[in-house]
Amino acid sequence: MQERTPPEVQFVVGTRPEALKIAPVAAALRRRGRLRPVVVASGQHPTMVHQALAVFGMAPDEELPVRRTVGSQPEFFAHVLPALDALWRRRPPAAVVVQGDTSTTFAAALVAFWHRLPVVHLEAGLRSHDLSAPFPEEANRRFVSIASTLHLAPTPAAARHLDNEGIPMARVVVTGNTAVDAVHAMTARPRDYAEPRLSDVESRALSGRRRVVLVTVHRRESWGVPMDRVLRAVRTLVRTHEDIEVVLPAHPNPAVRAQVENTLRGCERVLVTGPLEYADLVRLLAVSTLVLSDSGGIQEEAPTFSVPVLVLRDVTERLEAVEAGCAILVGTDEERILATAGALLDDPAAAAAMASRGNPFGDGRAAERTEAALAHLLGLTDTRPQPFQAAMRPVPVQRPAGVLQRVPEPQ
Repeated sequence: MQERTPPEVQFVVGTRPEALKIAPVAAALRRRGRLRPVVVASGQHPTMVHQALAVFGMAPDEELPVRRTVGSQPEFFAHVLPALDALWRRRPPAAVVVQGDTSTTFAAALVAFWHRLPVVHLEAGLRSHDLSAPFPEEANRRFVSIASTLHLAPTPAAARHLDNEGIPMARVVVTGNTAVDAVHAMTARPRDYAEPRLSDVESRALSGRRRVVLVTVHRRESWGVPMDRVLRAVRTLVRTHEDIEVVLPAHPNPAVRAQVENTLRGCERVLVTGPLEYADLVRLLAVSTLVLSDSGGIQEEAPTFSVPVLVLRDVTERLEAVEAGCAILVGTDEERILATAGALLDDPAAAAAMASRGNPFGDGRAAERTEAALAHLLGLTDTRPQPFQAAMRPVPVQRPAGVLQRVPEPQ
């Protein structure tokens, strides 16, 4: 008897965060063997997607012929929609998985819907309830929810958002966030820094000579005046806390990079780098004392390392960290940033209290639950996976002897 070919599930990715969050799922499908994962690169950010997948030993199986000249969304959609249409006429999958809220996510969900293919939305249900923040991501994720067959919510709160919008709970599975799986995978693969200057930063942190403050401010709505306020706060923090060392990976946009360098020029103990490779970022997070960030991904990743996060946004769709006490919304108000960061740096007990909350976003097994949910959707099993439930448990916060010791094992 000829062995049955596993159904093909296609993962459409266009940005680094998408690639990082689908990689653990594709790996889980390969391990289990019930489904065949195919990674489709949309061409939105091709270089970053290749680099992110390579960290996991992966590469795209299909690459769409998308040309980008001006980099606008209308231009991208004009190329990616017909490219996806042609792909699925030639190679129709059993299901299409999209992640998050990017232009690629929206485009792939739309074309899959037109082809009557099951759309599976990984990281479904995030809501800021403000269409202007983040823009256009809040609208993208809502559009995708309308077209989705299966909603893989990262947390119970995300599932409640879907329930409130009338999505049948029979079509929702709470999996945890695969970002946490990706962090666990990285800590299991120790490697040298691609940015060599970070080795000295890590050494000073592990020896207790410096406390590292990681700052990332890259969202488009933060550019200009809001970023100026953040950078001035960073400059003051370094001047008033002689034992801290700031690492700031700058956005590659030339104007943004110039703004960072002009404001922080001559500021001691501030290292401005280019965008960090994911493995470098995870390793740096493991030795950081505090994070100031407008990144959604870092809000999910930092709690795994027991690192408090000050969120440089006025609203966040990841309120779980704020409600759990491991993150604080500070926006881009200079005085509020200074007051909050200064209080945590000056009061180790307050910082330790935030750091001991655990990670409300996942336990490192989201990819396994996602594989099981896909198998159930496609009729390969009668059993739905047990949902992820955030268990807030204390996590050791003492300075580790090595960076890998900061990550608790999945329970």
